[in-house]
Amino acid sequence: MSTATTIPQVLVEVEDAARWFDVSAPWLERVLSGKKRTMLRAVDGVSFTINRGETLALVGESGCGKSTIARLLVGLYPLTRGEIRIDGQSIAELKGPNGKALRRRLQMIFQDPYASLNPRWRVGRIITEPLNAHTTMSQAEQSARVDELLLQVGLDPADKLRYPHQFSGGQRQRISIARALALKPEFLVCDEPTSALDVSVQAQVLNIMKDLQRELGLTYLFISHNLAVVHHVADRVGVMYLGRIVEITSRDELFENPRHPYTRMLLSAIPDIEGKGRSRTPVAGEVPNPLNPPTGCAFHPRCPQAREQCRQESPELQTIGDIQVACHAVANHWPQNQASGSLAPP
Repeated sequence: MSTATTIPQVLVEVEDAARWFDVSAPWLERVLSGKKRTMLRAVDGVSFTINRGETLALVGESGCGKSTIARLLVGLYPLTRGEIRIDGQSIAELKGPNGKALRRRLQMIFQDPYASLNPRWRVGRIITEPLNAHTTMSQAEQSARVDELLLQVGLDPADKLRYPHQFSGGQRQRISIARALALKPEFLVCDEPTSALDVSVQAQVLNIMKDLQRELGLTYLFISHNLAVVHHVADRVGVMYLGRIVEITSRDELFENPRHPYTRMLLSAIPDIEGKGRSRTPVAGEVPNPLNPPTGCAFHPRCPQAREQCRQESPELQTIGDIQVACHAVANHWPQNQASGSLAPP
């Protein structure tokens, strides 16, 4: 009896996405001083895919562009260049005649549950808002749907009569999740949804999100700076540095055998709370000024393996085996490491 291999179906495609912000001085000041326009390249040429039912996590230091990508994916920022498609449909259509249909397929969970909920609205109205905007459901149907959503996130249907200030931070984030699920989306962008919560509450919210993913077949882009959280939720991980992705691989491969020097630096900075005596390498240097990034590889001023090529040429994200990595040291030594069964740079 032959067994067919299931090929993962791509839901989200991000191709050469870039978002630049004009941070120039006012026009008159530029004219008088002779200054040129100044562009902040928050995201600069990012490409990746997410399969249906998968969780892709994006990690990196503050200011690397993670949250900008989140906002690009849901149409809160326009693209400077590139293309983003959801199931083959460009998100540029969000503002077109088919925008409502596409909007229902993707939603976002924001970082701060205290700021993302209207304090003057009862919970029932907050969750009902997307139903009013995108459906023709009757009030009775909306009320039943709100009750169902509150139960799904571990709250009581009676909570729909209360205001956000009457809930704890973890409960507020559950309300945000319920609102995001109201239209039965396929894809959720989660921008550090647990970073403002206590550790014990984080685990509860993450477990709810994983259970919902299994039950509803959801696809997640999960943005976080907490590697422990990423290890718990992610199937694959993308590592970002100064607006670009430097490595994408499976969660287990990333934590067991990181390739890019920056990824290894991030992982080595995790505190050794289990007392295993694991050697640690402090994160060296500071993230460069994004308004004046280094030439070549942006990481080379902090990289212990930097060479002249790194200072002159910006590495492209290359597929090597089952990983994608943007590093001259890894790429240049791939043939000999492939023969020896190792991918680690020298």
